[in-house]
Amino acid sequence: MQSIESLLKRVEKPARYIGGEFNSPENDWKELNYCICFPDLYEVGMSNLGIRIVEESLLTVEGVYVDHAFAPWKDFGDLLRQSGNYLYGLSSKRPLKDFDMIGFSLQYEMSYTTVLYMLDLGGVQLLARDRKEGDPIVQAGGPCCFNPEPMADFFDLFIIGDGENSMAEIAKVKLQSKSREEFLQKASAIQGVYVPKYMSVNTDDNGRVIGFGGKHDIKKAVCDSFDGAVFPHKMTVGNVEAVFDRAVIEVMRGCCRGCRFCQAGYVYRPIRMRKVDDLVSQAVDLIDSTGFDELSLNSLSTGDYPQLKELLKRLKCALPNTSIALPSLRIDSFDGEFIEQSRKSSLTFAPEGGTQRLRDVINKDITEDEIERTVKIAFDKGYTSIKLYFMMGLPTETDEDLNGIADVVYKIRDIYSQNKKAARNLRISVSVSTFIPKPWTAFQWERQISKEEFEHKVQVLKEKLFVKGVSFSWNDFELSQLEAVLARGDRRVGKVIKRAYELGSFLDGWAEMLDKTVWYKALEENGLTPEEYTREFGEDELLAWDFMDIFVEKRYLKSERERAYKGKVTGSCFSGCKGCGMQKEHKCQI
Repeated sequence: MQSIESLLKRVEKPARYIGGEFNSPENDWKELNYCICFPDLYEVGMSNLGIRIVEESLLTVEGVYVDHAFAPWKDFGDLLRQSGNYLYGLSSKRPLKDFDMIGFSLQYEMSYTTVLYMLDLGGVQLLARDRKEGDPIVQAGGPCCFNPEPMADFFDLFIIGDGENSMAEIAKVKLQSKSREEFLQKASAIQGVYVPKYMSVNTDDNGRVIGFGGKHDIKKAVCDSFDGAVFPHKMTVGNVEAVFDRAVIEVMRGCCRGCRFCQAGYVYRPIRMRKVDDLVSQAVDLIDSTGFDELSLNSLSTGDYPQLKELLKRLKCALPNTSIALPSLRIDSFDGEFIEQSRKSSLTFAPEGGTQRLRDVINKDITEDEIERTVKIAFDKGYTSIKLYFMMGLPTETDEDLNGIADVVYKIRDIYSQNKKAARNLRISVSVSTFIPKPWTAFQWERQISKEEFEHKVQVLKEKLFVKGVSFSWNDFELSQLEAVLARGDRRVGKVIKRAYELGSFLDGWAEMLDKTVWYKALEENGLTPEEYTREFGEDELLAWDFMDIFVEKRYLKSERERAYKGKVTGSCFSGCKGCGMQKEHKCQI
């Protein structure tokens, strides 16, 4: 570490790289040494609950040591290369190449080249086929694994689905295996494990998927019940402030709403809830072991947790000096009691569509009256800042729907002006993102809008939202297009990812690091265009991810797409099972 210490004096935020965090694991090298890698900066990764659950699962197995590594900023990465040092686990200070297994959490498509960046800095071969006996097994998990094909060249195996039980199973198999090949063979028999080299992909003359061979019956891993499931009762406290610097508990997994654009709402089914007693116990332990003064109640839709009021009451009694954050409240589940628990200076809502017609198309089952009721409650409680999230480029969208976004904003302003408690000017922040068709959604076959359409839509919104007290932001078109390419890509995209990294791409989630020209050059060099992946897919076309079974049936996704074009709302699972197919094998807790 002497040479590393000299480098740390020359970088921004050296505390990212020193380890020794409060509650961090001791350097206790064991029979199986596993490094959890997060392909983003320390401040982002330290906020992630998923990697904490993975760690807890692994530590239930005797003989396993777990360390962590995060992507270094360019300054430290450059110095590591120049000095001949390797990226290392924070606690053990061992190079990544020395670990038995390395696991990446794939949360965002634009982190793919950062995975290669970390492997390269850690002394690990980038391509799975180049790794030999004694090299680390490189594994991936997380939401992006629901289409693993763009990254299939780089990983020895993927975990598709929940990690509570499957990670412990993998660790046990690794401890029992005498060779790399024996481990991969045995691991491939575990539900949720996908080993790319054991599946072949058949393509036509244009390179499009027409069939699968080998082992291609991959069913996602499901933790059927959270009763007794692993969950961290303490968490590492970062040396520098994390993006979300607070304790986190997960109140439920899955979502009952079925928004037709939302991948998480489909892939995280079935709906499972934690008991109030367990949540309070977890919360108390986390606060006691970390010293945080804020607790976040996480889920895809926290307001849908049936016992939320009871939970908040119990938490307030058990943790009277702790602020409660509710980061995922829907407009129609909003309650004035909830916001009194929060320290937020502004409230955030996501109507997604500007008109009722479009909200019905996307199955965003909220009405104008519910929007009006919610903002009235917020203003009565003294809030003077509202953040609104919308999407543009959704299927069937017209200029009238875009104008509807402005109408929602104007209505909110009018409501505020009529509020007698209004003490100062209202601030409304409107953020509009471009629709990205994602695998395993009712809109997985849809096309993404072109740049010309994008520019027209932005101009329409600019003209309507250029009013006092309203700020309007939109995302970058090329970034959304590249995300769509990676989200719906096939194995051909792996060569594009590798070439983009060779051309200097990494940490692309950070605006100052993203060079979009690199990606377009990498596509061109490999004979591909973005339009190959942003076009409308045929419903009879074989999709790159169709070899998997997430238990939500394809016929259901097609029926939801059909209902979208008819403007029909399916509604919440709480109003009755919608027959998606999940409950044939795994029951929702509703």
